[in-house]
Amino acid sequence: MKETKEMYPSWGDDHGVRLGNVKISDLHDFKEHPFHVVEDTALFELAKSIEDKGVLVPLIVRANPYGEGYEIIAGHRRKAACKWAGLSEVSVMIVEMDDNEAVIAMVDSNLQREHIKPSEKAFAYKMKLEAMKQQGKRTDLTSCQVGKKLIENPTLSLAKVGCGYDENGRWQIRNEEVPETPIDSNKQLAMQLGESQRQIARYIRLTNLIPKILNMVDEEKIAFTVAVELSYLKEEEQYELHAIMDLEQCTPSLSQACRLKVMSQHGTLDMDAICMVLEEEKPNQREQIKLRADSLVKYFPKDYTPKQKTDLIEQLLKEWYEKQEYSKQESLGSSRGRAR
Repeated sequence: MKETKEMYPSWGDDHGVRLGNVKISDLHDFKEHPFHVVEDTALFELAKSIEDKGVLVPLIVRANPYGEGYEIIAGHRRKAACKWAGLSEVSVMIVEMDDNEAVIAMVDSNLQREHIKPSEKAFAYKMKLEAMKQQGKRTDLTSCQVGKKLIENPTLSLAKVGCGYDENGRWQIRNEEVPETPIDSNKQLAMQLGESQRQIARYIRLTNLIPKILNMVDEEKIAFTVAVELSYLKEEEQYELHAIMDLEQCTPSLSQACRLKVMSQHGTLDMDAICMVLEEEKPNQREQIKLRADSLVKYFPKDYTPKQKTDLIEQLLKEWYEKQEYSKQESLGSSRGRAR
């Protein structure tokens, strides 16, 4: 295998970059890889492209720390497409990375995808944050994946203006160096991802959900904000909640999820309490009738307020209902008279 720095120059010599071909059978998925390879039309099209043109972008791998072969850092979909295309070997870029560097590179390369499920983001954010905290200050090793780090912007510098006297006794204004303020991992991750720290924390909360409920979030059966609140429930409570949701074919609203969370924190949440909360009618489940205002405006006095119009409609409907009931009673009385 020949060494190369053309594609990833920022890794430098300390990553021992080598380019070559390896057997697909020697490639192993990244441990606890949070991103799923879906066998969909896009993967089939990728396989067809590989059949015609080959692998245009080598997979990024490292020596497998858990055994023989290589661990994939970036390129799980390409590996699957190569297998579909019937290839036995694939071009790879072999780099030397420790566990923290590999996690960061793996997450960054996959976050470029267009469609990412909430569960994938949740575990990816958690893995990268933990790796960054363990890695300390060495967060420049994967800049090739996501571009220049925001905290390393070479066009931005800070200076402190001071005044005093020079060695000849002349008064002057001078710039003084400002010591670099370290940025904690949470803030740095937020800057890299373009998400707020609060939003990242909310995504990471989803890793506390049981798989069955997390799948419902991915399938958009449960809203993200609702899922965050449900993540505070104990594991046993979540299983009970899922059983009731499956039985009743319903999901909690945000306000109901918040109530379940509070009840769990107070130790009063059980299946009966869950049933009681979920059986409540949600505002969006109430039947509503919408009328176009412009089609009714000619029937109201010009000075009528919206409330007066609503009251009038209700009054007229009440009178109509009473007339209908009175007509029914008269018809029933006439029928009985003829029967005699």
